[in-house]
Amino acid sequence: MNLTRHADLSLRVLLYVGLHGDRLSSVREVSERYGVSRNHLVKVAHHLVRLGFLETVRGRHGGLRLARPPEEITVGEVIRGTEPSFDLVECFAPETDTCAITPACRLKGVLHGALKRFLDELDRHTLADLLVNRSRLSPLLDE
Repeated sequence: MNLTRHADLSLRVLLYVGLHGDRLSSVREVSERYGVSRNHLVKVAHHLVRLGFLETVRGRHGGLRLARPPEEITVGEVIRGTEPSFDLVECFAPETDTCAITPACRLKGVLHGALKRFLDELDRHTLADLLVNRSRLSPLLDE
């Protein structure tokens, strides 16, 4: 299973903004630090605002900041909000399932269990947990 680029960038944006605490971060600076398209990051940031993870401050000195404390943002909820689908295999989506063995297959149950455990594990970790090594992250993301 691979996370989408959108989910990956969402986590990285939250890490960057969370690392900088109350200081506002611009999309431009985040895109430069990670070496990704500003236009793509605008879409990611907008989605994170809609999900309630970020808030924006408009104006000349505006930018992004966390909408909630990092201790209240779980990795699991970020992934659930930014991944378009958790259909690991075709039979997870009944509307598109054409697999001949679906009625007798036990793999679907095994994969559902694995997915549940994966998400449960992500729910155990917060953005704050990912930021505990600030002293090592800061030099990598700051000029």
